[in-house]
Amino acid sequence: MSYKIVIADDEPITRLNMYEILAAAGYDVVGEAGDGFDALDLCREHHPDLAILDIKMPLIDGLKAAKQIKEEKLAGSILLLTAYSGKEFVEQAKDAGVEGYLVKPVSEDSLLPMVEVAIAKGREMDRMREDIRRVQDELEGRKLIERAKGLLMAQEKLCEDDAYKKIRKISMDKGRSMKDIAKAILLNSV
Repeated sequence: MSYKIVIADDEPITRLNMYEILAAAGYDVVGEAGDGFDALDLCREHHPDLAILDIKMPLIDGLKAAKQIKEEKLAGSILLLTAYSGKEFVEQAKDAGVEGYLVKPVSEDSLLPMVEVAIAKGREMDRMREDIRRVQDELEGRKLIERAKGLLMAQEKLCEDDAYKKIRKISMDKGRSMKDIAKAILLNSV
């Protein structure tokens, strides 16, 4: 699979070097930017698997761009690139929620493994977020079904098992989820 990558660095030589390394390795560099503002636009347009952002850039720096990209879910992963390896920059990178941090100068030996790890971490986080969303949805469904069961038990003087069976039967007859039927039962009681 060819991963899509956006590169943002205000140094054209650095961008060219990364482009050549990534293209030679089979990655699809879908855009290059010289500042964080253009990097955001490229990420909005392409939704890359990875955005590589220099920390120090004009208009919007890499840290602020990274936070915005994360907030808007514009890229699968973010790799920060910097000439600075100081603790304060590392802490800011961690706070921004990026998947990788690479100190310049960039070489093929340092860039390619970091790209693979960053993309893998981003995909892992996406899977985890999807699992959480699915579990929350299931929990919401169970809560609705329990409320609908309670309502049927009170209105129709059914035992808990019979109320559940009624919801399940309507669900099967209508070809809809029990959650949808529970919503309808609750909506009808208002």
